[in-house]
Amino acid sequence: MFKKDSLDILASNLQANFPGVIDEFKFPTETVVKVSEYVKTAAIIFFGAAIILTILVVFSIDNTIRLAMYSNRFLIKTMQMVGATRWFIAKPINVRAIINGLIASSIAIACIWGTIILIETRVPDFKILHDNKSMLLLFGAILVLGISITLFSTHRSVIKYLRMKLDDLY
Repeated sequence: MFKKDSLDILASNLQANFPGVIDEFKFPTETVVKVSEYVKTAAIIFFGAAIILTILVVFSIDNTIRLAMYSNRFLIKTMQMVGATRWFIAKPINVRAIINGLIASSIAIACIWGTIILIETRVPDFKILHDNKSMLLLFGAILVLGISITLFSTHRSVIKYLRMKLDDLY
């Protein structure tokens, strides 16, 4: 929220640091308050939309992986019937899930990075907002989430089909 004190502090700092250049610092208080309220409302709306989209994406990924594992259910059950342990069956499928998560995360990171580069070349003033530490943190979070979502969904589906009876697979 807008605070008049922060703009007053800014005005006094500017006047103190640039005494011959800046004599007076005025700002429209009502306009700043209204813009601040609109920005706060917009931020809440965007945050809510981001949460909803994140939930939808996670459910879509989970359902896609479950569908892929559904097509492998007979292979999983056949391996179990010939004496393979749960770990022996799940390990290669989990490794493939990790690789798929890495590929998907890398594509997402490349798209985000490309968009940032495009925006910064079109509007050079956006380079001021560029923060490498935050970007690395974001990219790390994308990698971790991409791998965790695919691994969790895949492992859960494999265990589900390992617990099923043969007649229930049909």
